[in-house]
Amino acid sequence: MSYIKIKSHAKINLALNIVGKTKKLHKIESIVSFLDLHDEIRIKKINQKNNKIKFFGKFSKGIKSKNTVSELLKNIEKKKLFKEKFQITIKKNIPSEAGLGGGSMNAASILNFLIKKKLLKRKKEILEIANAIGSDVVLGLYKKNLVLKSNNEIKVIPSKKKFNILLVKPSFGCSTKKIYSKVKKFYKPEFNTKIDNLMRSDFLREKKNDLEPIAIESYPKLKILKDFLDKLPNTEFVRMTGSGSTIIAYFNSSEKCKEASKKVSKQFRNYWCKTSKTI
Repeated sequence: MSYIKIKSHAKINLALNIVGKTKKLHKIESIVSFLDLHDEIRIKKINQKNNKIKFFGKFSKGIKSKNTVSELLKNIEKKKLFKEKFQITIKKNIPSEAGLGGGSMNAASILNFLIKKKLLKRKKEILEIANAIGSDVVLGLYKKNLVLKSNNEIKVIPSKKKFNILLVKPSFGCSTKKIYSKVKKFYKPEFNTKIDNLMRSDFLREKKNDLEPIAIESYPKLKILKDFLDKLPNTEFVRMTGSGSTIIAYFNSSEKCKEASKKVSKQFRNYWCKTSKTI
């Protein structure tokens, strides 16, 4: 069997509110989109006793043997849902500890592959597997503009709005666990407005990421970066994604985005700087 190629797109939070907490997890609401930036997955069926997983590429260093993909396959094996084994190679173009959901989206993309191959059919089992790996894995099953409501309901936003974006990740990452451990305040849900409005620039400009001030307090260099991006001309808005450390400047023009990229690369030579767009 030849390899099948899969794109595993980066996920971003255009806005994120912490609205409460359960015994184990924080309750959030978020406006989510996906980027043309993606990891490259190749997968094929093999006639062997065990699955084989290999990571390579610029951001593969430091990925442990226990990762989102290995945990996905382990959960499937426990449930004995099918007997097939796979060889999976993943080229990592998305940095880790960046707030871009790289690992979670790898698992989601492989889950989608298994669903299309009709190896996984029951919605309840699919959701159980996704949630066992990470709370954001289920979002990757959609790959569309989404709003995650405070009650965990997911709605597709029927907007064709596209952003050109400039992603800047410092030479350090942010630990999701560390950032969430410092959450002290909860806020009222804000995304119950008309769903068509959620991708509008004027609406998003007034919103926030509740994790951003926590990350800035923990990593003061993020404030320097955020202030620089805020001063760039022609930005729609600037916001950290997820628990960081990537901060994103949003533009309506590809040309203006590329101009900004040159200025950032010159100022922050050791930072990862990448232009992309929402899909």
